[in-house]
Amino acid sequence: MTAPPPFARPPERIVGERVVLRRNRVEDGEDIARAVGASLEHLEPWMPWATPEAATAEAQRRRIVDGTRGWDEGTDFVYVVLTADERTLLGTVGLHRRIGPGGIEIGYWIHVDHAGRGYGTATVRALTEVALALPDVGRVEIHCDEANAPSQAIPRRLGYRLDRTEADGISAPGEVGRSMIWVLERQRS
Repeated sequence: MTAPPPFARPPERIVGERVVLRRNRVEDGEDIARAVGASLEHLEPWMPWATPEAATAEAQRRRIVDGTRGWDEGTDFVYVVLTADERTLLGTVGLHRRIGPGGIEIGYWIHVDHAGRGYGTATVRALTEVALALPDVGRVEIHCDEANAPSQAIPRRLGYRLDRTEADGISAPGEVGRSMIWVLERQRS
């Protein structure tokens, strides 16, 4: 039996229920910046990167260019989240290989005008299915601060189990410094 490739990659485009995830491109920088700018008040309590500078097209284009390295190395895969007709940017989502062998972490945010409408759940559901289909991934994790109730609702709704809560310091103003680690493992056949 041949071992799976060390860094299997997800597809660059994923069609989910109500959403399309597409690998972000430099030309998405302006739309992402606009979405971040409109959502700053909503994001600032939970996302240390949510600053006025992050709401500039230049900063977003730099982030996308830097993210290309992660995609090429097989460590980070960032997508824009679009409506099913691909006309409206809803946020971004990423898969990140920062939790050790066999695991991958999902991070996400949704534009304030679209939050609470099921887009986050649809996004994470689609990306979870893709992540667990990667040959070198046996578990997916979502990490969120204990005070971030909206982010907790998504893994709970999708059948992730709360594995543990760890002290991890405060990096954004709404945080209490306790990170909840939600886990979903590949079903064994």
